[in-house]
Amino acid sequence: MLLLHCPLLLLLLPLGSRPQKFPTRDEELFQMQIRDKAFFHDSSVIPDGAEISSFLFRDTPKRYFFVVEEDNTPLAVTVTPCDAPLEWKLSVQELPEEASGEGSGDPEPLEQQKQQITSEEGTELFSYKGNDVEYFVSSSSPSGLYQLDLLSTEKDTHFKVYATTTPESDQPYPELPYDPRIDVTSLGRTTVTLAWKPSPTASLLKQPIQYCIVINKEHNFKSLCAVEAKLSSDDAFMMAPKPGLDFSPFDFAHFGFPVDNNSGKERGFLKSSKFGRQTPSKPRVDLHKVCIGNKNIFTVSDLKPDTQYYFDMFAVNTNTNMSTAYVGTFARTKEEAKQKTVELKDGKVTDVFIKRKGAKFLRFAPVSSHQKVTFSVHSCLDAVQIQVRRDGKLLLSQSVEGVRQFQLRGKVKAKYLIRLKGSKKGASMLKILATTRPNKQSFPSLPEDTRIKAFDKLRTCSSVTVAWLGTQERNKFCIYKREVDDSYNEEQKKREQNQCLGPDTRKKSEKVLCKYFHSQNIQKAVTTETIRGLQPGKSYLLDVYVIGHGGHSVKYQSKLVKTRKFC
Repeated sequence: MLLLHCPLLLLLLPLGSRPQKFPTRDEELFQMQIRDKAFFHDSSVIPDGAEISSFLFRDTPKRYFFVVEEDNTPLAVTVTPCDAPLEWKLSVQELPEEASGEGSGDPEPLEQQKQQITSEEGTELFSYKGNDVEYFVSSSSPSGLYQLDLLSTEKDTHFKVYATTTPESDQPYPELPYDPRIDVTSLGRTTVTLAWKPSPTASLLKQPIQYCIVINKEHNFKSLCAVEAKLSSDDAFMMAPKPGLDFSPFDFAHFGFPVDNNSGKERGFLKSSKFGRQTPSKPRVDLHKVCIGNKNIFTVSDLKPDTQYYFDMFAVNTNTNMSTAYVGTFARTKEEAKQKTVELKDGKVTDVFIKRKGAKFLRFAPVSSHQKVTFSVHSCLDAVQIQVRRDGKLLLSQSVEGVRQFQLRGKVKAKYLIRLKGSKKGASMLKILATTRPNKQSFPSLPEDTRIKAFDKLRTCSSVTVAWLGTQERNKFCIYKREVDDSYNEEQKKREQNQCLGPDTRKKSEKVLCKYFHSQNIQKAVTTETIRGLQPGKSYLLDVYVIGHGGHSVKYQSKLVKTRKFC
């Protein structure tokens, strides 16, 4: 059987052209043509049992022909709209007796057959209007010239057509199970788990089937070619996930997942033309497809909370590359857990704990009129992000490491909302103070450099000499020592760098001394101290705490030192 596109039924081939026969599955010509994929892609000819992809311009009808040479022949025709609804009609005309295939010899050349066809419309067998994948199936079709008319009234569009005279044996489309629905088995704030019954084509016929999931925020899709028409040619296919790991397609700013342009072989329809003109780039869409092999359960992760998503599943026969759609579903992810807002009291330090990648909200509502508001933040571990809004307006967005102080202009009856976002590395701890009294300073001021310096040349078997920077503000400094094993390393020291732990957590035996220190000349704000009574060849961890007027302390960076073994 042959499908041939012809704008007019009586249009004749140019004089002198080589007559073309309708190929059958037994002809050597067909065997040559089917190996040449470009032959069928660039023309409108399709053999019996193959699928063609083509294009319709809006309001421009297209007509295909194929011949059924014998009566009582099974026939199946499938039309798949891609990105727009189609109107299509299948009709048949009787062939002249000479071309019916009952005579002896080869089939009549195409030119002679078409000259023998009248211009009258044939008998309509089936018609359809819509965007569903629709079928015409007959177990006993008469011989004749069949014509398929297609029209798109909405927009230019792609479509696919498949026709066969051996539908029972071909079965190129994967069969759906008796329950073709996709089940949502688990629903979270950022995850949805889907399950579906396997295709009998895989479980019973043992044909190679893979499942492709499509996720988007707009609507369900009725065919895989509708999905691919929506996608650009560069991101139409994604690599399957590694065994044992569900693929997360939402790992990116706009929706989730980075696209590997070279990871797949399957491409969309939009390609650059043969003449070098590139297809205009389309804006990126929140539509993603991932093929997961033959699994029938899958978890989509990194979704947005309280957002509705549409999920479609397609069974793809990897031998024929033809697909069948399951019944799509949709689900709304759960809402983000409502954050409890902590009320800050004027001039009182509040301890805050934040989970890894988490966030906390605080509220400060001064009871009296004020000209300025001061926020003091002490990050105990890694840096944290702070945002301050006054009556909804963003005033401050900063990363805070160590101790920072921010002074903002006040406003009568203003309310301040503070959002603290934790580190990606681990949990965060911090202390925060908000006050309308500018002289209320609970946290001590710190120099820019909070390292402790050890003087190697002054190191002895029983003492070490260290120095650290101070500020112009008079503060109390306390130094502590702790003997550690020689195996103690920087990684262990880093785990103990909680700057919010004060001297009250230390043993009395670890205390070396406390002293007050400051300098009006910031260039000379440095102090030294010699720590005596140490053991030869031993390692010690030294800590310096600066204690403010409100009693809150901040720890400098710990210093690991070692006495000389021989003197």
